[in-house]
Amino acid sequence: MQELHKLILQIMPNCQLWFLDGKNDNNETVSNPNIGYGSYTMQYTGGKTREFYKIGMSANTTGISVYIMGIEDKKFLVQNYGERIGKASVTGYCIKFKALKDIHIEVLEEAIRYRAEQR
Repeated sequence: MQELHKLILQIMPNCQLWFLDGKNDNNETVSNPNIGYGSYTMQYTGGKTREFYKIGMSANTTGISVYIMGIEDKKFLVQNYGERIGKASVTGYCIKFKALKDIHIEVLEEAIRYRAEQR
């Protein structure tokens, strides 16, 4: 996690940091605690908006999840990084792996850079 944190801060040195405890407004646990980097305006279907992070990461019982938020095309991560990243599960917004040694870090860095450079 510390190595990933350093990598993301190298890519996004002046980004907003988010520290989320995984609880909603009712103090119910809805996710693992996570750290977020950067900011973008998330738009919901009904028109409501809110600020959220571009890149996030969390540790869980199966390893590490890196969230790449705000990409419109939900097939983009899978199509561009899924085959090349190594031993990881890639979905529309999440790259999940057991340990850094299981993946090609340069491919993860490419995915993070892609999102960091978008508005």
